[in-house]
Amino acid sequence: MHITLKVWRQGSGRDAGRIETIDAPDIATDMSFLEMLDVVNERLIKTGGDPIAFDHDCREGICGSCGMMINGRAHGPEQATTTCQLHMRHFKDGETVFVEPWRAEPFPVIRDLIVDRSAFDKIIQAGGYITAPTGTAPEANNLPVPKPDADQAFEAANCIGCGACVAACPNASAMLFTSAKITHLGSLPQGQAERDARVMSMVAKQDELGFGTCTNIGECSASCPKEIPMESIARMNRDLLRATRRRRRRPGQ
Repeated sequence: MHITLKVWRQGSGRDAGRIETIDAPDIATDMSFLEMLDVVNERLIKTGGDPIAFDHDCREGICGSCGMMINGRAHGPEQATTTCQLHMRHFKDGETVFVEPWRAEPFPVIRDLIVDRSAFDKIIQAGGYITAPTGTAPEANNLPVPKPDADQAFEAANCIGCGACVAACPNASAMLFTSAKITHLGSLPQGQAERDARVMSMVAKQDELGFGTCTNIGECSASCPKEIPMESIARMNRDLLRATRRRRRRPGQ
């Protein structure tokens, strides 16, 4: 197939960006989107051009580093699919494809399609952990976990922190990401000791970093490659309300 790429090019966060048109003939339909970019970059290098900078790692849909906007949609046109798992057969011969980085103030552009997503790391550092001693794995039956709680925790743990929810949200909200991490740990017995402190500190950190608030648009969940449901946000809001009330009841707080 033959496609035309309209790619965002930006030398650094200090430079002005621009859309560059790149002709891409002879693209195999069984290539992944990243493999197509590899081929385009090889051709650019051979002709003395600058290759397109983009993030990638596992290329198996589990690390989240490959995220980019494709034709205005986070990770492209397919539901529950990361960019690295998106194949060129989902595009038409002769199509013009727009490729841009995530757009959010807390995700500044480093170069081309690469953005700095360390803001997510800071949210995790604020409370995405447990203080229970770890080491040798305990006997599984020593600490019974109800099946619904385990299922809820596993569902939330599917979040790969790619940032699609932020990029898709008109408010650049990180609520789906934060709520997934809070739900994951808050659903299990091991995470109860820090449950109140976790939700308060992680929500405060996301606000401090400049992420927007949730207005229930739903684009976050619709664009999530791991289909994290918006119910996670509702659970987080309930935990936050409960934690705030408990804190107000404590003497001296």
